[in-house]
Amino acid sequence: MTETEIMDDTVEVLEVLDANEVQETTNAGPGPQILAVANQKGGVGKTTTTINLATALAAVGCKVLIVDLDPQGNASTGLGVDRAQRETSTYEVLTGLATLEQAMFRSRIPGLDIIPSTVDLSGAELELVDVENRSYRLRDAMKGFVEKYQYVLIDCPPSLGLLTLNALTAAHSVLVPLQCEFFALEGLSQLIRTIERVSVAFNPELHIEGVVLTMFDKRNNLSGQVASDVREFLGDKVYKTVIPRNVKISEAPSYGKPALLYDHECAGSRAYISLASEMLKRDRSRAA
Repeated sequence: MTETEIMDDTVEVLEVLDANEVQETTNAGPGPQILAVANQKGGVGKTTTTINLATALAAVGCKVLIVDLDPQGNASTGLGVDRAQRETSTYEVLTGLATLEQAMFRSRIPGLDIIPSTVDLSGAELELVDVENRSYRLRDAMKGFVEKYQYVLIDCPPSLGLLTLNALTAAHSVLVPLQCEFFALEGLSQLIRTIERVSVAFNPELHIEGVVLTMFDKRNNLSGQVASDVREFLGDKVYKTVIPRNVKISEAPSYGKPALLYDHECAGSRAYISLASEMLKRDRSRAA
């Protein structure tokens, strides 16, 4: 099966979920929705959520941009961007050596572009310490470029340093992947406090878009308890869709593909398709 055929299948699945809602949402609203995909904890599914949600949104006709703001560059690798192809990256963008347009890379997925990352980005926080408006570098770089997209997803590093601050300052809202494990709520509370501080000091528009429960194992009672606690704590901010633990999701990045292209029928892929549909419906209800 070709990648084009797989993308067609993904569209069919989304249309089955609710064709009218999806179509009306993809045609609605001026300007992009900019989301920082953030959690200071590592290994919670930030990058996996970023690339698979972006792929599902692109599959239904949305124009999507991923900004890889993690020096590990896993979002870039997961979309098949070879390290040799990353001549211009988010490092050059933040340090003023290049524009987003110069750094933009078209992925193999129609409608999905990415600003790749390299390990050079790990030095950007030190280089920008004495730079004026260092917290607004990404926001300023986006002006005049991102307007052609419907969704911009910023994949943040697993920390709350200057790179994440740039993402939160540039974003309209925060999408929080949350692993269903014991310390989940403790880490979430810290992130919420950070978002509130950024909102007061840098970006009054910033808010939590939603929380995505990841790595859910229905055989584990703890996963169910954590999911229940998070829903009680944040209510309808938590998406109904839950991303399960899934081998195919873990395997896909090593092939340079989102899970939706690697195996579009696996449980993980179907969960991300469902998440995209739920997000589109939420956006439509807000716009109504």
